[in-house]
Amino acid sequence: MYGADTNGSSSPVVGLPQKKRWRIEPRYQIVIVCFLATFTAYVERVGFSIAFTTLAQEAGLDEKTKGTVLSAFFWGYAVSQIYGGRIMLIISFFLWSIFSLITPTNARNVTAIITARVCIGVSQGFLIPSIHTVLSQWISPHERARAVSLTTSGMYLGSAASMWFLPAVSKAFGASSLLKVNGGLGLSWLVLWLVVGKEIPHRESVIPMTMNENGSGGQKAANKGRPSPTPVKRMMMSSAIVVKVDLASLGWMKTMPYLAMFLMSNVGGYMGDWLILRRKQPVGRARKTVNTLGFLSSAAALMLMPAASSVITGVLFTTLTLSALGFSRGGFSVNHMDIAPKYAGMVMGISNTAGTLAGVVGVAVTGYILDANGGADNLAGWWNAHATCAIICVCSMFVFNLFARGDRLFD
Repeated sequence: MYGADTNGSSSPVVGLPQKKRWRIEPRYQIVIVCFLATFTAYVERVGFSIAFTTLAQEAGLDEKTKGTVLSAFFWGYAVSQIYGGRIMLIISFFLWSIFSLITPTNARNVTAIITARVCIGVSQGFLIPSIHTVLSQWISPHERARAVSLTTSGMYLGSAASMWFLPAVSKAFGASSLLKVNGGLGLSWLVLWLVVGKEIPHRESVIPMTMNENGSGGQKAANKGRPSPTPVKRMMMSSAIVVKVDLASLGWMKTMPYLAMFLMSNVGGYMGDWLILRRKQPVGRARKTVNTLGFLSSAAALMLMPAASSVITGVLFTTLTLSALGFSRGGFSVNHMDIAPKYAGMVMGISNTAGTLAGVVGVAVTGYILDANGGADNLAGWWNAHATCAIICVCSMFVFNLFARGDRLFD
C-alpha cells in the first residue's frame, strides 16, 4: 500500500511492515548453525589435547597414562551414535559443555579426568546423527551434498583454528584455561541453537518425503498419522612419511591439511549437487562419481607419503590425502539421507560408529605393522602401513559402487 507525496510519487505508508532485504532463509540458518556445531565440537577435542599434553608434562605423567586419557573420549563416543535430532543437540551440547567446565585441571587426577572424557565422548556421540537428522528434515535432495559437506567441514576448520589460536591462549592464561574456553564455546552455541533451531510443523511442505533416482518427487506418498517403527533390522541387513619433527615447531603449516580438507569437502559437495542439477545424473551415480574420485585420489596420495623427505613434502602429501578424503564426503556422507531421510541420523550413527571403531583399531594395526617391519625407524613399515590404507580405500570404493543406491529404501 502506498501514499502519494507532494510530487505525486508513491512512497511506503509509515507503520506498515517492510520486507527484510538481508533475511537468511530458515534452512540456510540451520545449515550455518550445524556447521558451527561441528566447528565447536572439534575445537573442544583439539583444545583438550593441547591442554592435557601441557598439564601432563607438568605433572610428569608417563606416555601410557597420557595415551589412555587421550583415548578415553572415544570409549564413550563409540557407544552413543544411534539416535539424534533437534532435542538431542540441546542435550549433547549442554552435557559436554558442563563436563568440560568441571574437568579437573590437576593431571594427576587421572581417574576423574578419564571419567569426564568418557562422558564428553558419550555426549558428543549424538552430534553427527543429530545433525543428519536435522538436515534431512530441512534440506531438499538436490542441496544435500552441499549442506552436508559444509556442515562436516566445520570439523576441519575447527581443528585448524584450534591449532592456530589455542596454543597462544594456553601460553597467555595457562593450559587449564582451555577447558573453560571449550565449555564456554559449547554453551554459547547452545544459546544460538535455542534461538535458531526449531522443528518443522509440516515437513512435507518443506521437502518431499520421497525422491526417485533422478532427484524428482516420487509417486509414493508419505505415510500420514503416527510414524512407522524404525526398520532397524532391514537397515542392518541391507547390502546397500616419517619426518621426525615436533608438531609445535611446524607453525602455520600444521593447519594446512585441515584447511585444505575444509575447502575440498565443500568442493565435493558442490560437485555432487552440480552433477544432479546440471548434468542430470541420477542421484546414485552422482554420489558414486564423487566418492570414486575422492577415494582413488586419496589412495594414490597415501602411497606418496612414505616418500616424503622433508617437512614440506610431508605436509604436502598429507594435505593431498586429506583433501581427497574431504572431497569424497560429497558422495558417501550424503547417501544416508538419500536412502533413509526419516532415519538419516540412525543410519549415519551406524556408519560413524564403524568409522570410530576403525580409528581405534587402525592405531593398533599400524603398531603391529611397524613392529613386524623393524619398528618405526624402518621405512618399509611405513610403506606397508600406507599401502594397507590405500588398499582399504580402493576396496571401499568398489563396495560403495556395488551396493550404494540413490533412491529411498526405508519408509
